[in-house]
Amino acid sequence: MGMYLNPGADKFRMALNSKIYVDKTGLLAILDGLLNTDQRFVCVSRPRRFGKTMAANMAAAYYDRTVDGAEVFRGLAVTRSDSFEACRNRFDVLRINMQEFLSASRSTEDLLRLLAEDIGDDLREAYPEVQVRDGRTLSYHLQKVYQHTKRSFVIILDEWDCIIREYQNEKEAQECYLDFLRDWLKDREYVALAYMTGILPIKKYGTHSALNMFDEYSMTDPGPMAQYAGFTTAEVQALCQKYHMDFATAKQWYDGYGFSSVGEIYSPRSVVAAMLRGRFGTYWNQTETFQALRVYIDLNLDGLREDVIRLLAGARIPINIGTFSNDMTTFHTADDVLTLLVHLGYLAYDEARAEVYVPNKEVMMEFVNAVSAGGWQEIAHSIKASERLLQATWRQEEAAVAAGIEAAHLETSQLTYHDENALSYTISLAYYAAREYYRMVREMPAGKGFADIVFLPREQHLDRPVMIVELKWNQEAASALRQIKERKYPEALSGYQGKILLVGVSYDRKTKHHQCKIEEYKCASGKCD
Repeated sequence: MGMYLNPGADKFRMALNSKIYVDKTGLLAILDGLLNTDQRFVCVSRPRRFGKTMAANMAAAYYDRTVDGAEVFRGLAVTRSDSFEACRNRFDVLRINMQEFLSASRSTEDLLRLLAEDIGDDLREAYPEVQVRDGRTLSYHLQKVYQHTKRSFVIILDEWDCIIREYQNEKEAQECYLDFLRDWLKDREYVALAYMTGILPIKKYGTHSALNMFDEYSMTDPGPMAQYAGFTTAEVQALCQKYHMDFATAKQWYDGYGFSSVGEIYSPRSVVAAMLRGRFGTYWNQTETFQALRVYIDLNLDGLREDVIRLLAGARIPINIGTFSNDMTTFHTADDVLTLLVHLGYLAYDEARAEVYVPNKEVMMEFVNAVSAGGWQEIAHSIKASERLLQATWRQEEAAVAAGIEAAHLETSQLTYHDENALSYTISLAYYAAREYYRMVREMPAGKGFADIVFLPREQHLDRPVMIVELKWNQEAASALRQIKERKYPEALSGYQGKILLVGVSYDRKTKHHQCKIEEYKCASGKCD
């Protein structure tokens, strides 16, 4: 057992020994199918704290020929795979965390030298009969050993993209590193599997990618790796039941990274921390300050500021992810910045609709922190005032509600404000505080049409009134209430026995003023059915 060559299963055992371990070994069965094929090059990119290192340790323990996988993986999902006995513990494994080498280096050249020397030391110790000489390349070392053993390598690179992230403005250093990886791995018969993990997809430069032999599985296109990108709904439900935590609240806090093939995916780090501590809170983003997000949203490329305001209001923004250069500095449009935020975990991506959105409460709080400290004082003020606006609505104080919405409009003046759709963004942001108590549904099918915005109480806040909000442009607020009643929007709440507020909001383009009318809906039977 060496430091990098065949490192054993100790690190994976730590995960197994943890108070919470969620079985993700099914990933190994997918990798088994790629061994010694043209598809043996795999790059998995996910946000920080989404289980990348655990998966790398798991793969190392599984393929390492010095490990007894039958004992280590006993009872886990991969043992039910047809490939388990044929593939486990059959290879020499190189398990490398590139961040460790970067931290010990002064340059890319220094990093590559240290890498060749340290792995060379491991190879010499394991194969003293093979002449692994100093000063030769890493590919030379591996080829010599392979010629001697005829046993190919599984190469696992964790944090492979650390140079792209930390040497952000050093193009030559990045290209030198990418060319090294290509020369080390591409078309090499000693590679049975190359499994790389990082935050960013593979960096492009020039007219091609230096690592075009890799198949990439990312937060915009996870493919068959989707269920291993985080915790699934069933896994979180099981944890909530075991730790006596409310699943609906867990969903509100940590859900939102949806993939069509598996449904919703939850932030693993946050779910584990919430279960172990017995309370919901911000855990994933404690590993990096909100300043990291602020740097990107302050760029304001191509209307980015307006997009961020809409995202804060709960909107989904159409984007084109195809122009992203897979680094942290090359931005031509707002879409490039938004795509980076998807890979960093600050936004989720709906592949079917090509839209991004803020996935959950935990991440939304990070956006609020970033705008509050980033010169967006007007937006921050609107968010702080939202609790007062909500209280005024519950008390049916029409003048106070109209004034609060008008103030929010002035504070979000970056939004193009010329129709009911734009008005809805202002309303959504003005009622930011309502998200604590409500699930907000836009264009909800109701009665004989679609209600503009409906605030439905969350399970733990059923004492709050439902609010049906109708918006009007250059009309009286009273006409909004009439529409709610005439089109029988409350009928969509059949069986609901709580209080229902009908809220009409209008905006007059000439006077620049808002109006508000609020009524409590009365059901003849006392039950809206």
